[in-house]
Amino acid sequence: MNWQAIKGDFKRYLQLERNLSPNSIDAYLNDVQKLEAYCGFKQISLDSVDTKTIQQFLVFINDYNISPFTQARLLSGLKTFFSFLQIEYERKDNPAHLLESPRLNRKIPSVLNIQEIDALIAAIDVSTPEGTRNRAILEMLYGCGLRVSELVALKISNLFLDVEFIKVEGKGNKERLVPIGQQAIKYLRIYLDEIRGRMPIREEYADIVFLNRRGKQLSRVMVFLIIKDLAKKIGLTKPISPHTFRHSFASHLVEGGADLRAVQDMLGHESITTTEIYTHVDRDYLQSVITQFHPRSDRTRHKKES
Repeated sequence: MNWQAIKGDFKRYLQLERNLSPNSIDAYLNDVQKLEAYCGFKQISLDSVDTKTIQQFLVFINDYNISPFTQARLLSGLKTFFSFLQIEYERKDNPAHLLESPRLNRKIPSVLNIQEIDALIAAIDVSTPEGTRNRAILEMLYGCGLRVSELVALKISNLFLDVEFIKVEGKGNKERLVPIGQQAIKYLRIYLDEIRGRMPIREEYADIVFLNRRGKQLSRVMVFLIIKDLAKKIGLTKPISPHTFRHSFASHLVEGGADLRAVQDMLGHESITTTEIYTHVDRDYLQSVITQFHPRSDRTRHKKES
């Protein structure tokens, strides 16, 4: 079996069958290239790769002190690759199938409270065109729980503000409808009408919502810098990024009593498990749930007795 030809077919499979993003495709191909290099070093043909080979490969990789998360992602990539070989090349087995990923201790990302979000927004100078745009950006990040990649790719044709929804193109080009609140609508309309509407815009960016001063699509890096500058301005020492607003969006919804499935849909997660990890529920909220709903709590017993 020819590695180069197979990798080309695998890439097309990931693009057409799995509909993955370019970044994800590059990650999968990088995993396969690592295995290819190892097999070349050990003089093992692809046909001869078995479970023991994969195990030895993972031990070899581990000697380079890669993180458990990277190991888990690598193993997941190899499982997908050999599954592809079963489908397209009639390979009989998947040698990576029965191997378990290392346990991951997922850290809950930093979350902002309402006061911190208000302080960041208040620090924006809305007397400038960039400030008006940045206010709309923060309102969208926190009000809709968008990924930064989804924010910068947001299209005017996907805004349905009259019915308070936007259409978001997420990972793998998967589309979802996300509700948008009145505050976000207010500042988005101000930006669109008073700032963007008066800008010279290049034709290829005519449908993109957020632009820089030269009329081009705003970059992800620029959004990071905007948020970092605001955090520095108010003396916020927490680690903060655009992702922090997404996590805060989900966390505050759950703490307010939102259904986890609804939050999952709004975030665009395929698995509810991802949403459970993503959302942070504080102890006060958990205590209030127990107090309100548990049959042995004093409040519940009092209701029944009365």
